[in-house]
Amino acid sequence: MDWTSQIESAASRIAGYTVETPVMQSDALWDHPIELKLEQCQHTGSFKARGAFNTLRASDMPAGGVVAASGGNHGAAVAYAAHKLGHPAQIFVPEIAGPAKIALIERTGANLTVVPGEYADALDMAKRYEDARGAMQVHAYDAPLTVAGQGTLMREWDRQGLQADTVLIAVGGGGLIAGALAWTQGARKIVAVEPASCNALQAGMQAGEPVDVPVSGVAANALGARRIGSICLDLARAQGTAVVTVTDEAITEAQHALWQTHRLLVEPAGATALAALRSGAYRPAPGERVAVLLCGGNIAPDPLG
Repeated sequence: MDWTSQIESAASRIAGYTVETPVMQSDALWDHPIELKLEQCQHTGSFKARGAFNTLRASDMPAGGVVAASGGNHGAAVAYAAHKLGHPAQIFVPEIAGPAKIALIERTGANLTVVPGEYADALDMAKRYEDARGAMQVHAYDAPLTVAGQGTLMREWDRQGLQADTVLIAVGGGGLIAGALAWTQGARKIVAVEPASCNALQAGMQAGEPVDVPVSGVAANALGARRIGSICLDLARAQGTAVVTVTDEAITEAQHALWQTHRLLVEPAGATALAALRSGAYRPAPGERVAVLLCGGNIAPDPLG
């Protein structure tokens, strides 16, 4: 697939529907200055709006409307995009999504069903709804239109003057990092960072194919995919992508550091990439310039209620 043209097309489709999120440099979060992209400032608090708008604007809408399964952020983004474009939406989320993300989806006016269990259980329900109603399924991470939409983030960052040799990106199902890999095509080193308690990409890389992993931990409601997406795994294997894992304690420490240092409020998933740097899970070479993507800000409970 010509990912560059797919991402360029996605950028044109979503222009005016998504936010160009800010970037900054920090010399207070690590031993050397690092570049940050603040994607928690995106509509609905995460990068997911990019893939949602690209998918909906590139597709013919069936009478059954839109359906999506989500740990929370994807569901909010699809619900928001559907509302803006005038489409009915049905969202399924697992109980672990938490009250803040559930409330965020409810505010869009979408129909919401909370499913017992994990993301995989919500996805099963969404597939049943798709079959029964003829709705269009918007996959959270393993679909070309989703990946191309997420790839607009890396394209945007390049155009904002990104100087880093290496970019650290948190991984759940793999849509975001797949988009980054698809855009950069090896021009920059992309490092995948996963919680040790939900390491679907690491397991897939070791097995040579997507495999099921147990899911738990502080970032499970955003990074808790039971298995990595095939698109992500293919791109990561082709480019020899490095994968590191971090503990819940390291994630929480990075989350607190972002708040205490820069008053940046992110959810655990949003701090996961930084956790790799601060904990030493990823150790850059001397002189290596590093950037960190802050991917989401839907913290629970909502700090302002």
